[in-house]
Amino acid sequence: MKHGVRNALGAALGVLLVSSTAFAAFSALKLDPVHSKVSFTAATVLFDVDGEFGEFTVSIDGDPNKPQTVKVEANIDVASLNTQNTKRDNHLKSPDFFDAAKYPMIRFASTRVKTKGSQLVVTGNLTMHGVSKLVSIPFKVAKGKNGAGVDTTTYKGKLTIDRNDYGIGTDSIAAKISLEDEVEIKLLVVTFQ
Repeated sequence: MKHGVRNALGAALGVLLVSSTAFAAFSALKLDPVHSKVSFTAATVLFDVDGEFGEFTVSIDGDPNKPQTVKVEANIDVASLNTQNTKRDNHLKSPDFFDAAKYPMIRFASTRVKTKGSQLVVTGNLTMHGVSKLVSIPFKVAKGKNGAGVDTTTYKGKLTIDRNDYGIGTDSIAAKISLEDEVEIKLLVVTFQ
């Protein structure tokens, strides 16, 4: 009788251990907001304008070891745009460009994640200024322990877009005079489990 109870208890603990291990493998990655960054560079005929968005969320669900199971969603608060120049920031948030009051969020939702060589390619819909376009973003992936000894994965990606595709700055006289069409977006997504 004792052996039967002990064996049943052992089996139950084994099932719990296997279940919790499987669950841990598929638990969502958590964003490290201190080290993650969404930045951009827009070129004018005279100089580059660098900026970033200070407020954003990223959720990554699925098994990182099986990219086809991964789903990525990101939301960026347009009002958090910062180019270190208040007058320019207010103009970029105005209806001339992002129209932050009408379109407060930039959104990304993945449709496919796959490996390509040593990179991870995330394809999905990028929506901003009321326009949605399918884009593919290649990421370099690095794994290691951070300064606190926590296992960390870093995804570093770049995407070049044509701002005209999203209707950003198309009616601005200032943009027509001096702003280049292409904008480079840089993404640094740092995660841990």
